[in-house]
Amino acid sequence: MWVQLICGLVVYRVVKRFFYDDDLLDTETSDFNALFSVAQRLEKIYGGKVYVGLQIPDADSGSRQSIDIVLVTQREAVVIFVKNVSGFVAVDKDGRWVCTGGHKHKTQHISDPVAEAARLVPILESYLEQRGVALPEGYLSSKVICSNPNFSAINSASFPPEIITYDQWMQLKPEYKNMLSGWIKGAFRSGKKEMQESINEKLNFVLNTAPTSDRLELKGNKCLLGEFLEFKGNREDVQEMRSIRRSKVSRLEIQKTSMFGLAHSKLKVLYCPRVYREEGVSASEWKEVTVRSSTEVKFQTQGSTKPRKYKLSSVISMSLSA
Repeated sequence: MWVQLICGLVVYRVVKRFFYDDDLLDTETSDFNALFSVAQRLEKIYGGKVYVGLQIPDADSGSRQSIDIVLVTQREAVVIFVKNVSGFVAVDKDGRWVCTGGHKHKTQHISDPVAEAARLVPILESYLEQRGVALPEGYLSSKVICSNPNFSAINSASFPPEIITYDQWMQLKPEYKNMLSGWIKGAFRSGKKEMQESINEKLNFVLNTAPTSDRLELKGNKCLLGEFLEFKGNREDVQEMRSIRRSKVSRLEIQKTSMFGLAHSKLKVLYCPRVYREEGVSASEWKEVTVRSSTEVKFQTQGSTKPRKYKLSSVISMSLSA
């Protein structure tokens, strides 16, 4: 009997490790949580609109390019690259980062994030131009924000001005939002207010309808960006969920309904049909299906090459890009 119990425990841990690696999940979600935290603070400090997880089509590469954040204020727009890096960080002569004493005390070598952020600027400008938004020169710029409280800059004077270190990030406050020289500097200092408002309105409309990553919100304040692939589980439940496709559904939410033992636990899935109108969706348009809690979401996290499965019982909501 003891042998069976031990063997069962070993098998359970192997399966759990393979399908639900908590350490890996924590690492993934910490980066995405940092991204959303930065986005919320930017809106609070600068106002305007913040767009997270954009997937912008790039004609040159024939693929979509991921942009962490785009901040749009009344006077300009900024492409923002969020680096959730910990440890002691130095910048070498080629702009690369060398991080020591961070995650698992390993030395990391990171390609120049300033160059990566700057590379996305012409890609976004080209996309906007294709959709009828021609920005004045200098209207769109780029920045890198270091969001991890355990980030320590070695010789911060060697960091380019496009990098906002964690200490600088923490010093930003709403009442001092105009004191950070070289960031929100106002591309239209001498321009007309009407022109500013027109460009701002067009820019927000295009970015609000631009492709984005799918978003999966899990229990424990964990969020993931990536691509929803399919539902897995009991044939009847999967059949019930067949209508949840990105062409028809923009968001789903999970509610616990009843518990009659683990095998018979049910979940209510509320999903919002996709509609293309600015006024949004009324509560009466939400539809629902009831499925077993063992039903899984197959989701490929952004930056990962291997999809993972998440039980609906651990999911709070999922938003699907058009």
